[in-house]
Amino acid sequence: MSRYSGPAFPISEATAIRHPGPPPAETDVVVIGGGIIGVMTAWHLAERGLRVVVCEKGRIAGEQSSRNWGWVRQQGRDPGELPIMVESLALWKGLAEEFGEALGFRQEGVLYLARSEAEMAEYEAFLPHARANAVDTVMLDKAGLQARTGLSGPWIGGQFTASDARAEPWVAVPLLAQGAVRRGAVLVEGCAVRGLDLAAGRVAGVVTEAGRIACSQVVVAGGAWSSLFLRAQGVAIPQLLVRSTVAQTAPMPEVFAGNAADDRFAFRRRADGGYTIAPAQRHDFFIGPDAFRNFFTYLPVLKRDFRSTSFHPAAPSGFPDAWGTARRWALDRISPFERVRVLNPVPSDRFLREMVADFAEALSQIGRPVVQSAWAGMIDTLPDVVPVVDRVPATPGLVIATGMCGHGFGIGPGMGRVVADLVAGNATGHDLSRFRLSRFSDGSKLNIGGGL
Repeated sequence: MSRYSGPAFPISEATAIRHPGPPPAETDVVVIGGGIIGVMTAWHLAERGLRVVVCEKGRIAGEQSSRNWGWVRQQGRDPGELPIMVESLALWKGLAEEFGEALGFRQEGVLYLARSEAEMAEYEAFLPHARANAVDTVMLDKAGLQARTGLSGPWIGGQFTASDARAEPWVAVPLLAQGAVRRGAVLVEGCAVRGLDLAAGRVAGVVTEAGRIACSQVVVAGGAWSSLFLRAQGVAIPQLLVRSTVAQTAPMPEVFAGNAADDRFAFRRRADGGYTIAPAQRHDFFIGPDAFRNFFTYLPVLKRDFRSTSFHPAAPSGFPDAWGTARRWALDRISPFERVRVLNPVPSDRFLREMVADFAEALSQIGRPVVQSAWAGMIDTLPDVVPVVDRVPATPGLVIATGMCGHGFGIGPGMGRVVADLVAGNATGHDLSRFRLSRFSDGSKLNIGGGL
Protein backbone atom coordinates (compact mmCIF):
# COMPACT_ATOMS: atom_id res chain seq x y z
CA MET A 1 0.00 0.00 0.00
CA SER A 2 1.12 3.55 -0.68
CA ARG A 3 1.90 5.68 2.37
CA TYR A 4 0.23 8.69 0.75
CA SER A 5 -3.39 9.67 1.16
CA GLY A 6 -6.02 9.45 -1.55
CA PRO A 7 -6.38 11.93 -4.37
CA ALA A 8 -7.47 15.52 -3.96
CA PHE A 9 -10.74 14.78 -5.68
CA PRO A 10 -13.70 12.86 -4.26
CA ILE A 11 -14.63 10.68 -7.25
CA SER A 12 -14.70 7.11 -6.03
CA GLU A 13 -17.16 4.32 -5.42
CA ALA A 14 -18.10 6.16 -2.20
CA THR A 15 -19.02 9.32 -4.11
CA ALA A 16 -22.74 10.07 -4.12
CA ILE A 17 -24.47 9.22 -7.38
CA ARG A 18 -25.50 12.37 -9.24
CA HIS A 19 -27.22 10.63 -12.12
CA PRO A 20 -29.28 7.81 -10.59
CA GLY A 21 -31.56 6.93 -13.50
CA PRO A 22 -33.38 4.64 -14.00
CA PRO A 23 -32.50 4.24 -17.67
CA PRO A 24 -35.31 4.41 -20.22
CA ALA A 25 -36.54 1.25 -21.90
CA GLU A 26 -35.74 2.63 -25.35
CA THR A 27 -33.37 5.15 -26.93
CA ASP A 28 -31.54 5.77 -30.19
CA VAL A 29 -27.96 5.34 -28.92
CA VAL A 30 -26.41 3.82 -25.80
CA VAL A 31 -22.93 5.00 -24.87
CA ILE A 32 -21.02 2.60 -22.63
CA GLY A 33 -18.68 4.56 -20.34
CA GLY A 34 -18.94 7.87 -18.52
CA GLY A 35 -15.46 9.23 -19.11
CA ILE A 36 -14.82 12.33 -21.16
CA ILE A 37 -15.14 10.54 -24.51
CA GLY A 38 -18.50 9.02 -23.60
CA VAL A 39 -19.80 12.24 -22.04
CA MET A 40 -18.82 14.43 -24.97
CA THR A 41 -20.14 11.91 -27.49
CA ALA A 42 -23.48 12.07 -25.70
CA TRP A 43 -23.30 15.89 -25.58
CA HIS A 44 -22.91 16.14 -29.36
CA LEU A 45 -25.44 13.38 -30.12
CA ALA A 46 -28.03 15.22 -28.04
CA GLU A 47 -27.25 18.43 -29.90
CA ARG A 48 -28.00 16.55 -33.11
CA GLY A 49 -31.42 15.55 -31.85
CA LEU A 50 -30.72 11.90 -31.11
CA ARG A 51 -31.93 10.25 -27.93
CA VAL A 52 -28.83 9.06 -26.08
CA VAL A 53 -28.21 7.24 -22.80
CA VAL A 54 -24.79 7.01 -21.14
CA CYS A 55 -24.45 3.92 -18.96
CA GLU A 56 -21.61 4.19 -16.44
CA LYS A 57 -20.90 1.19 -14.22
CA GLY A 58 -19.48 3.38 -11.45
CA ARG A 59 -19.25 7.17 -11.35
CA ILE A 60 -18.88 9.75 -14.09
CA ALA A 61 -15.12 10.37 -14.56
CA GLY A 62 -14.35 7.94 -11.75
CA GLU A 63 -11.42 6.38 -13.55
CA GLN A 64 -8.79 7.83 -15.91
CA SER A 65 -10.84 10.85 -16.97
CA SER A 66 -10.34 12.33 -13.50
CA ARG A 67 -6.91 10.85 -12.79
CA ASN A 68 -4.94 12.30 -15.70
CA TRP A 69 -2.55 15.25 -15.71
CA GLY A 70 -5.15 17.77 -16.90
CA TRP A 71 -3.23 18.75 -20.04
CA VAL A 72 -5.07 20.12 -23.10
CA ARG A 73 -2.26 19.55 -25.55
CA GLN A 74 -1.72 19.94 -29.27
CA GLN A 75 2.07 19.70 -29.02
CA GLY A 76 3.57 16.32 -29.81
CA ARG A 77 0.29 14.79 -30.96
CA ASP A 78 0.23 11.99 -33.48
CA PRO A 79 -0.37 13.57 -36.92
CA GLY A 80 -3.62 11.65 -37.22
CA GLU A 81 -4.91 13.12 -33.95
CA LEU A 82 -3.62 16.66 -34.41
CA PRO A 83 -6.43 18.11 -36.57
CA ILE A 84 -9.01 16.76 -34.09
CA MET A 85 -7.00 18.20 -31.21
CA VAL A 86 -6.91 21.63 -32.85
CA GLU A 87 -10.70 21.48 -33.09
CA SER A 88 -10.87 20.25 -29.51
CA LEU A 89 -8.90 23.22 -28.21
CA ALA A 90 -11.38 25.55 -29.90
CA LEU A 91 -14.22 23.64 -28.24
CA TRP A 92 -12.50 23.90 -24.84
CA LYS A 93 -12.48 27.68 -25.24
CA GLY A 94 -16.22 27.63 -25.81
CA LEU A 95 -16.73 25.34 -22.84
CA ALA A 96 -14.75 27.76 -20.67
CA GLU A 97 -17.15 30.53 -21.69
CA GLU A 98 -20.13 28.35 -20.73
CA PHE A 99 -18.83 27.02 -17.41
CA GLY A 100 -16.54 29.84 -16.33
CA GLU A 101 -13.57 29.49 -14.02
CA ALA A 102 -14.94 26.34 -12.39
CA LEU A 103 -13.67 24.35 -15.38
CA GLY A 104 -10.11 25.33 -14.50
CA PHE A 105 -9.31 26.04 -18.16
CA ARG A 106 -6.25 28.22 -18.70
CA GLN A 107 -4.01 28.66 -21.72
CA GLU A 108 -0.56 28.76 -20.14
CA GLY A 109 1.23 26.59 -22.70
CA VAL A 110 2.90 23.18 -22.91
CA LEU A 111 6.68 22.93 -22.66
CA TYR A 112 8.83 19.91 -23.52
CA LEU A 113 12.25 20.24 -21.90
CA ALA A 114 15.39 18.70 -23.45
CA ARG A 115 18.54 17.56 -21.71
CA SER A 116 20.30 16.51 -24.94
CA GLU A 117 20.62 17.40 -28.60
CA ALA A 118 19.00 14.07 -29.47
CA GLU A 119 15.86 15.11 -27.60
CA MET A 120 15.86 18.47 -29.37
CA ALA A 121 15.99 16.65 -32.70
CA GLU A 122 13.05 14.46 -31.70
CA TYR A 123 11.00 17.53 -30.81
CA GLU A 124 11.89 19.27 -34.06
CA ALA A 125 10.34 16.39 -36.02
CA PHE A 126 6.92 17.63 -34.87
CA LEU A 127 7.34 21.11 -36.37
CA PRO A 128 6.13 20.29 -39.92
CA HIS A 129 2.92 18.86 -38.47
CA ALA A 130 2.45 21.91 -36.27
CA ARG A 131 2.89 24.26 -39.23
CA ALA A 132 0.48 22.23 -41.38
CA ASN A 133 -2.19 22.67 -38.71
CA ALA A 134 -1.40 26.32 -37.82
CA VAL A 135 -0.22 25.37 -34.33
CA ASP A 136 2.11 27.92 -32.73
CA THR A 137 4.86 25.49 -31.69
CA VAL A 138 8.39 26.89 -31.47
CA MET A 139 11.83 25.59 -30.53
CA LEU A 140 13.71 27.35 -27.74
CA ASP A 141 17.44 27.28 -27.05
CA LYS A 142 18.71 27.63 -23.49
CA ALA A 143 18.58 31.42 -23.56
CA GLY A 144 15.17 31.43 -25.21
CA LEU A 145 13.89 28.92 -22.68
CA GLN A 146 14.81 31.13 -19.77
CA ALA A 147 13.52 34.30 -21.47
CA ARG A 148 10.18 32.74 -22.45
CA THR A 149 9.43 30.58 -19.43
CA GLY A 150 11.82 31.56 -16.66
CA LEU A 151 13.24 28.03 -16.51
CA SER A 152 16.93 27.19 -16.67
CA GLY A 153 18.01 24.13 -14.68
CA PRO A 154 19.65 21.18 -16.43
CA TRP A 155 17.99 21.73 -19.80
CA ILE A 156 19.63 22.90 -23.04
CA GLY A 157 16.34 24.01 -24.58
CA GLY A 158 12.91 22.78 -25.42
CA GLN A 159 9.73 23.02 -27.43
CA PHE A 160 6.88 25.33 -26.48
CA THR A 161 3.28 25.79 -27.64
CA ALA A 162 1.83 28.86 -25.98
CA SER A 163 -1.77 28.16 -27.06
CA ASP A 164 -1.88 24.79 -25.28
CA ALA A 165 -3.84 24.68 -22.06
CA ARG A 166 -4.92 22.83 -18.96
CA ALA A 167 -8.09 22.15 -16.97
CA GLU A 168 -8.93 20.43 -13.68
CA PRO A 169 -10.10 16.97 -14.80
CA TRP A 170 -11.94 15.82 -11.65
CA VAL A 171 -13.98 19.04 -11.78
CA ALA A 172 -14.25 19.49 -15.54
CA VAL A 173 -15.69 16.14 -16.61
CA PRO A 174 -18.60 16.13 -14.09
CA LEU A 175 -19.39 19.69 -15.22
CA LEU A 176 -19.39 18.56 -18.85
CA ALA A 177 -21.73 15.74 -17.86
CA GLN A 178 -24.17 18.34 -16.50
CA GLY A 179 -23.91 20.18 -19.81
CA ALA A 180 -24.74 16.99 -21.70
CA VAL A 181 -27.83 16.49 -19.53
CA ARG A 182 -28.96 20.06 -20.20
CA ARG A 183 -28.83 19.25 -23.89
CA GLY A 184 -31.05 16.23 -23.46
CA ALA A 185 -28.69 13.32 -22.83
CA VAL A 186 -29.60 10.80 -20.13
CA LEU A 187 -26.75 9.71 -17.84
CA VAL A 188 -27.08 6.78 -15.47
CA GLU A 189 -24.39 5.96 -12.92
CA GLY A 190 -24.17 2.59 -11.21
CA CYS A 191 -25.56 0.95 -14.34
CA ALA A 192 -23.23 -1.59 -15.93
CA VAL A 193 -23.90 -2.86 -19.44
CA ARG A 194 -23.46 -6.62 -19.40
CA GLY A 195 -23.67 -7.21 -23.12
CA LEU A 196 -25.25 -6.50 -26.47
CA ASP A 197 -28.67 -7.67 -27.60
CA LEU A 198 -28.41 -8.62 -31.28
CA ALA A 199 -31.12 -9.34 -33.82
CA ALA A 200 -30.03 -10.91 -37.13
CA GLY A 201 -26.47 -9.85 -36.27
CA ARG A 202 -27.38 -6.19 -35.78
CA VAL A 203 -27.52 -4.16 -32.58
CA ALA A 204 -31.05 -4.21 -31.19
CA GLY A 205 -30.26 -3.11 -27.65
CA VAL A 206 -28.10 -3.66 -24.61
CA VAL A 207 -28.65 -5.68 -21.47
CA THR A 208 -27.79 -3.73 -18.32
CA GLU A 209 -27.98 -4.67 -14.69
CA ALA A 210 -31.14 -2.53 -14.60
CA GLY A 211 -32.72 -4.31 -17.57
CA ARG A 212 -32.77 -4.11 -21.36
CA ILE A 213 -32.53 -0.85 -23.27
CA ALA A 214 -33.69 -1.06 -26.88
CA CYS A 215 -31.48 0.90 -29.27
CA SER A 216 -30.11 0.71 -32.80
CA GLN A 217 -26.57 1.90 -32.04
CA VAL A 218 -24.03 1.40 -29.25
CA VAL A 219 -20.78 3.27 -28.65
CA VAL A 220 -18.16 1.44 -26.58
CA ALA A 221 -16.16 4.13 -24.77
CA GLY A 222 -15.29 2.06 -21.74
CA GLY A 223 -11.62 2.97 -21.40
CA ALA A 224 -9.72 0.29 -19.51
CA TRP A 225 -12.73 -2.07 -19.65
CA SER A 226 -13.37 -1.88 -23.39
CA SER A 227 -11.35 -4.89 -24.49
CA LEU A 228 -12.95 -7.15 -21.87
CA PHE A 229 -16.43 -6.08 -22.95
CA LEU A 230 -15.73 -6.30 -26.68
CA ARG A 231 -14.06 -9.71 -26.59
CA ALA A 232 -17.17 -11.13 -24.91
CA GLN A 233 -19.11 -9.78 -27.91
CA GLY A 234 -16.73 -11.43 -30.39
CA VAL A 235 -14.67 -8.31 -31.18
CA ALA A 236 -10.93 -8.36 -30.40
CA ILE A 237 -8.73 -5.30 -29.97
CA PRO A 238 -5.11 -5.58 -28.72
CA GLN A 239 -5.66 -3.29 -25.75
CA LEU A 240 -3.40 -3.42 -22.71
CA LEU A 241 -3.28 -1.34 -19.52
CA VAL A 242 -0.50 0.51 -17.73
CA ARG A 243 -0.61 2.13 -14.31
CA SER A 244 0.25 5.80 -14.12
CA THR A 245 1.10 7.42 -10.79
CA VAL A 246 0.33 11.09 -10.09
CA ALA A 247 0.73 13.34 -7.05
CA GLN A 248 -0.35 16.71 -5.71
CA THR A 249 2.17 18.87 -3.87
CA ALA A 250 1.64 21.42 -1.15
CA PRO A 251 1.70 25.07 -2.31
CA MET A 252 5.11 26.13 -3.66
CA PRO A 253 6.56 29.18 -5.40
CA GLU A 254 5.70 29.43 -9.08
CA VAL A 255 8.44 28.75 -11.60
CA PHE A 256 6.29 28.16 -14.68
CA ALA A 257 2.54 28.64 -14.94
CA GLY A 258 1.89 26.04 -17.62
CA ASN A 259 2.49 22.34 -18.23
CA ALA A 260 6.04 21.00 -18.60
CA ALA A 261 7.85 17.70 -18.90
CA ASP A 262 11.26 16.25 -19.59
CA ASP A 263 12.36 12.64 -19.79
CA ARG A 264 12.11 12.19 -16.00
CA PHE A 265 9.10 14.05 -14.64
CA ALA A 266 6.16 16.22 -15.62
CA PHE A 267 4.48 19.02 -13.74
CA ARG A 268 1.49 21.33 -13.98
CA ARG A 269 0.82 24.41 -11.90
CA ARG A 270 -2.41 24.02 -9.94
CA ALA A 271 -4.97 26.65 -8.97
CA ASP A 272 -4.34 25.85 -5.28
CA GLY A 273 -0.70 26.95 -5.57
CA GLY A 274 0.80 23.48 -5.67
CA TYR A 275 1.81 21.30 -8.58
CA THR A 276 0.48 18.14 -10.11
CA ILE A 277 3.59 16.02 -10.72
CA ALA A 278 4.10 12.65 -12.40
CA PRO A 279 6.83 10.42 -13.81
CA ALA A 280 6.97 11.70 -17.38
CA GLN A 281 7.30 8.43 -19.29
CA ARG A 282 7.46 5.76 -16.59
CA HIS A 283 4.65 3.41 -15.76
CA ASP A 284 3.82 -0.01 -14.35
CA PHE A 285 2.60 -2.97 -16.37
CA PHE A 286 0.85 -5.94 -14.77
CA ILE A 287 1.09 -9.17 -16.73
CA GLY A 288 -2.26 -10.83 -17.41
CA PRO A 289 -3.77 -13.07 -20.11
CA ASP A 290 -3.99 -10.22 -22.63
CA ALA A 291 -0.25 -9.58 -22.28
CA PHE A 292 0.45 -13.08 -23.62
CA ARG A 293 -2.28 -12.86 -26.24
CA ASN A 294 -0.92 -9.59 -27.65
CA PHE A 295 2.80 -10.06 -27.02
CA PHE A 296 3.98 -10.09 -30.63
CA THR A 297 1.74 -7.18 -31.60
CA TYR A 298 3.41 -5.10 -28.89
CA LEU A 299 7.01 -6.12 -29.60
CA PRO A 300 7.89 -2.94 -31.57
CA VAL A 301 6.66 -0.59 -28.85
CA LEU A 302 8.25 -2.74 -26.13
CA LYS A 303 11.62 -2.44 -27.86
CA ARG A 304 11.24 1.33 -27.95
CA ASP A 305 9.81 1.77 -24.45
CA PHE A 306 11.16 -1.18 -22.45
CA ARG A 307 13.30 0.78 -19.97
CA SER A 308 10.44 3.09 -18.98
CA THR A 309 8.19 0.20 -18.00
CA SER A 310 8.24 -1.60 -14.66
CA PHE A 311 6.88 -5.13 -15.10
CA HIS A 312 4.88 -6.97 -12.43
CA PRO A 313 4.07 -10.69 -12.54
CA ALA A 314 0.30 -10.49 -12.21
CA ALA A 315 -2.48 -7.94 -12.30
CA PRO A 316 -4.15 -7.28 -8.94
CA SER A 317 -7.51 -8.91 -8.34
CA GLY A 318 -10.34 -6.97 -9.91
CA PHE A 319 -8.30 -5.46 -12.74
CA PRO A 320 -9.74 -6.01 -16.23
CA ASP A 321 -6.77 -8.22 -17.20
CA ALA A 322 -6.37 -10.00 -13.88
CA TRP A 323 -6.00 -13.75 -14.11
CA GLY A 324 -9.11 -14.22 -12.00
CA THR A 325 -11.34 -11.85 -13.99
CA ALA A 326 -14.13 -13.68 -15.80
CA ARG A 327 -13.95 -13.50 -19.61
CA ARG A 328 -17.47 -14.85 -20.16
CA TRP A 329 -20.66 -14.30 -18.18
CA ALA A 330 -24.38 -14.80 -18.55
CA LEU A 331 -26.36 -11.63 -19.19
CA ASP A 332 -28.71 -12.43 -16.32
CA ARG A 333 -25.83 -12.72 -13.85
CA ILE A 334 -23.46 -10.22 -12.22
CA SER A 335 -20.67 -9.23 -14.62
CA PRO A 336 -17.07 -8.13 -13.91
CA PHE A 337 -18.19 -4.53 -14.46
CA GLU A 338 -20.45 -4.69 -11.42
CA ARG A 339 -17.80 -6.29 -9.24
CA VAL A 340 -15.45 -3.30 -9.70
CA ARG A 341 -17.42 -0.08 -9.94
CA VAL A 342 -14.40 2.26 -9.92
CA LEU A 343 -10.92 0.98 -10.71
CA ASN A 344 -8.72 2.56 -8.05
CA PRO A 345 -5.14 1.29 -8.29
CA VAL A 346 -2.59 2.04 -5.59
CA PRO A 347 0.11 4.54 -6.67
CA SER A 348 3.72 3.43 -6.92
CA ASP A 349 5.81 4.49 -3.92
CA ARG A 350 8.96 3.98 -5.98
CA PHE A 351 7.85 6.30 -8.77
CA LEU A 352 6.66 8.86 -6.21
CA ARG A 353 10.08 8.93 -4.54
CA GLU A 354 11.90 9.19 -7.85
CA MET A 355 9.78 11.99 -9.30
CA VAL A 356 9.99 14.04 -6.08
CA ALA A 357 13.78 13.69 -6.19
CA ASP A 358 13.91 14.59 -9.90
CA PHE A 359 11.68 17.63 -9.36
CA ALA A 360 13.77 18.82 -6.40
CA GLU A 361 17.04 18.40 -8.30
CA ALA A 362 15.89 20.20 -11.45
CA LEU A 363 13.97 22.99 -9.69
CA SER A 364 16.14 23.40 -6.62
CA GLN A 365 15.38 27.13 -6.43
CA ILE A 366 11.85 26.45 -5.07
CA GLY A 367 12.72 23.65 -2.65
CA ARG A 368 11.77 20.02 -2.28
CA PRO A 369 8.07 19.34 -2.94
CA VAL A 370 5.89 17.97 -0.16
CA VAL A 371 3.41 15.42 -1.49
CA GLN A 372 -0.04 16.01 0.00
CA SER A 373 -1.83 13.25 -1.88
CA ALA A 374 -1.18 10.69 -4.57
CA TRP A 375 -3.28 8.51 -6.82
CA ALA A 376 -3.01 6.24 -9.84
CA GLY A 377 -5.02 5.44 -12.92
CA MET A 378 -5.06 2.63 -15.44
CA ILE A 379 -4.32 3.94 -18.94
CA ASP A 380 -5.70 1.89 -21.79
CA THR A 381 -3.21 1.71 -24.63
CA LEU A 382 -2.85 0.18 -28.07
CA PRO A 383 0.35 -0.96 -29.81
CA ASP A 384 0.58 2.08 -32.10
CA VAL A 385 -0.42 4.52 -29.30
CA VAL A 386 -3.51 5.89 -31.05
CA PRO A 387 -7.17 4.96 -30.45
CA VAL A 388 -9.72 2.86 -32.28
CA VAL A 389 -12.53 5.08 -33.57
CA ASP A 390 -14.56 3.07 -36.05
CA ARG A 391 -17.66 1.09 -36.78
CA VAL A 392 -17.49 -2.70 -36.42
CA PRO A 393 -18.41 -4.03 -39.87
CA ALA A 394 -19.35 -7.48 -38.56
CA THR A 395 -21.84 -5.99 -36.08
CA PRO A 396 -23.91 -3.21 -37.65
CA GLY A 397 -24.77 -0.55 -35.11
CA LEU A 398 -21.64 -1.08 -32.98
CA VAL A 399 -19.09 1.75 -32.78
CA ILE A 400 -15.79 1.68 -30.87
CA ALA A 401 -14.22 4.84 -29.40
CA THR A 402 -11.50 3.67 -27.05
CA GLY A 403 -7.76 3.34 -26.54
CA MET A 404 -7.00 7.03 -26.09
CA CYS A 405 -3.62 5.96 -24.66
CA GLY A 406 -3.58 8.52 -21.87
CA HIS A 407 -4.21 11.42 -24.27
CA GLY A 408 -8.01 11.46 -24.08
CA PHE A 409 -8.71 14.32 -21.69
CA GLY A 410 -7.50 17.11 -23.94
CA ILE A 411 -8.92 15.69 -27.15
CA GLY A 412 -12.22 14.65 -25.52
CA PRO A 413 -14.50 17.47 -26.74
CA GLY A 414 -13.31 17.19 -30.33
CA MET A 415 -13.25 13.40 -30.38
CA GLY A 416 -16.75 13.33 -28.90
CA ARG A 417 -17.94 15.50 -31.77
CA VAL A 418 -16.26 13.18 -34.29
CA VAL A 419 -17.79 10.05 -32.74
CA ALA A 420 -21.23 11.65 -32.60
CA ASP A 421 -21.14 12.46 -36.31
CA LEU A 422 -19.83 8.97 -37.09
CA VAL A 423 -22.83 7.54 -35.25
CA ALA A 424 -25.25 10.01 -36.83
CA GLY A 425 -24.04 9.19 -40.32
CA ASN A 426 -22.66 12.67 -40.93
CA ALA A 427 -19.30 13.65 -42.36
CA THR A 428 -16.78 13.66 -39.52
CA GLY A 429 -14.61 16.35 -41.11
CA HIS A 430 -11.41 14.40 -40.42
CA ASP A 431 -9.55 11.44 -41.90
CA LEU A 432 -10.14 8.59 -39.44
CA SER A 433 -8.18 5.93 -41.34
CA ARG A 434 -5.39 6.10 -38.76
CA PHE A 435 -7.90 4.88 -36.15
CA ARG A 436 -9.55 2.10 -38.16
CA LEU A 437 -10.25 -1.20 -36.42
CA SER A 438 -8.97 -3.27 -39.34
CA ARG A 439 -5.36 -2.06 -38.98
CA PHE A 440 -4.78 -4.88 -36.49
CA SER A 441 -5.94 -7.59 -38.89
CA ASP A 442 -5.37 -6.39 -42.49
CA GLY A 443 -1.62 -6.91 -42.55
CA SER A 444 -0.81 -3.22 -42.16
CA LYS A 445 2.49 -2.31 -40.57
CA LEU A 446 1.68 -0.43 -37.40
CA ASN A 447 3.07 3.10 -37.24
CA ILE A 448 3.98 3.79 -33.62
CA GLY A 449 2.79 7.25 -32.66
CA GLY A 450 2.25 8.71 -29.23
CA GLY A 451 3.67 11.56 -27.22
CA LEU A 452 3.37 12.56 -23.58
